[in-house]
Amino acid sequence: MTKASGRPDVDPDDLELDPDLEPDDELVDELVEDPDLDRPASPSWRRRTAIEMAISGAIGLIASFVLSIDFVRLAADPNANLGCSINSKINCATVAKHWAAHLLGDSFPNAFLGIAAEAVVITVAVAIIGGVVFPRWFMLTAQTIYTVGFLFAWWLFYMSYFRIHALCPWCLLITVTTTLVWAGLTRINVRDGNLLPGPRGAGLRRFVAAGNDWFVTSALIVVLAAMVMFKYGYSLL
Repeated sequence: MTKASGRPDVDPDDLELDPDLEPDDELVDELVEDPDLDRPASPSWRRRTAIEMAISGAIGLIASFVLSIDFVRLAADPNANLGCSINSKINCATVAKHWAAHLLGDSFPNAFLGIAAEAVVITVAVAIIGGVVFPRWFMLTAQTIYTVGFLFAWWLFYMSYFRIHALCPWCLLITVTTTLVWAGLTRINVRDGNLLPGPRGAGLRRFVAAGNDWFVTSALIVVLAAMVMFKYGYSLL
C-alpha cells in the first residue's frame, strides 16, 4: 500500500530494531508514520535534549565565572595561590598565564568569552524547553558559532596537553560541557532537518532519533579522560 503522499506504508514488524534494546514506542510510531523522519522532532524529545544543554551550559557558566575570578586574582598578584593549582602538572595558574588563555589580549581572558557563550546557550535551551521553535537560519547560525567554540575548547585542551604541559581542572570541565552542549545542539539540528534536510539526511536522523549519537559523544569524553589519566594520572594521586 501507498499513502496519498506517495510514501509507502511501513509495518512496525518490518522495522529493524536492536533485539537487545527495548524499543522506544514514540520512535516506533514516528518511523511508521514518517520513515525518513522529515517532520520535526516531538516537543518532548526536543525538551529532553534542551534540558541536557541547559544543565551542561549552567555548569560551563559556573566554571567560566571561576576562571574569570582567578584571572582577576592573578592580575592583582601573579603569585596568588589558586585552589586548583595542586602541583606543577595540575595548575590553573600555569595555564592562565599562557598566551593561549587570553587570545584577545592580556586583559581579556578566554573565560569572558565562555561566560557570554554559555549565557546565550542557556537562553536558547530554556526557550526550546518552553516550546519555542527557532527558524532554520537561526539554528544554523547557532550551530556554526558553537562549532567554532567546540573546536576552540578542544584546541585549548591540545595546547594544555602538548604545549603548556599542565592542566587546569576548570578548563577540562568546560571542554566536557562544551562537548555536551555542542552534541545536544547538533542532535536537534540533525533531527529537525536543519542539517542535511531531505532524503540525504534520513539515515542520520534515524541514527540520532535512536540515541546512537550518544555513543559518539561518550567516546569523545572517554578519549579525553584516557589522555588525562595516561599522561597525568600520577599527578592526581
